[in-house]
Amino acid sequence: MISISIIGSGNVAQHLISAFLKAENLELVQVYSRNPNTLSHLLDATKIVSDYVQLKDVDLYLIAVSDDAIATVSSQLPFANKLVVHTSGSVALEDLSSTNRKGVFYPLQTFTKNKEVNFKEIPLCLEAENETDLQLLKKVAMAISDKAFEITSEQRKSLHVAAVFVNNFVNHLYQIGNDICKEHNVPFEILKPLILETANKITTLSPEQAQTGPAKRKDTTTITKHLAILTDANQKEIYKILTKSIIDNGKL
Repeated sequence: MISISIIGSGNVAQHLISAFLKAENLELVQVYSRNPNTLSHLLDATKIVSDYVQLKDVDLYLIAVSDDAIATVSSQLPFANKLVVHTSGSVALEDLSSTNRKGVFYPLQTFTKNKEVNFKEIPLCLEAENETDLQLLKKVAMAISDKAFEITSEQRKSLHVAAVFVNNFVNHLYQIGNDICKEHNVPFEILKPLILETANKITTLSPEQAQTGPAKRKDTTTITKHLAILTDANQKEIYKILTKSIIDNGKL
């Protein structure tokens, strides 16, 4: 049985709490939270602490706080030579305090409050300073997910940038599409099957193979008509940038 304590109580922490509680061979011993009430719906009060000195000795301490707070939190932990990992996609392994052994346990997924996710499908990106700690992280990862990857800090930074493009930027484009529909009194609901089919295609095709549309066809007539419809200057600029990027794709 691998014993774990989580430091943090935000979205990532809460989803990990749920996953660990369901897993065999893992024991969630404690969770640190500055406001214990935020976790009362998930845990018994005896498992929630609000002072680092109350943390018991466990196999793994998992820091799930904002990126800016990771270094500070790791430096405040009142013990040494324990395995301490963070869950960030953009923070380097070296940002953790050298007082303890370092690692990364990064779940590459978007987490939303009160929206359940299937952890078995979530890729977990792992990194550690030595092989023994890496193997322990792999055991923890495989207890909650079917997808564990050994990823270096540099690879993880690149992966995080890529994730921003395919998740955050794409969702912003959904917002723009929704705004255009509202402006012209068209139900956004009509676009949802298209959104789902587009996302589903890349499970069998590469993004390049799946690309369609006027920019792919270099259909300048349609592109000009689209730009004429757009009344927002920001939307026009985004349309032009993305259109040029699609047209230029593959060019040296």
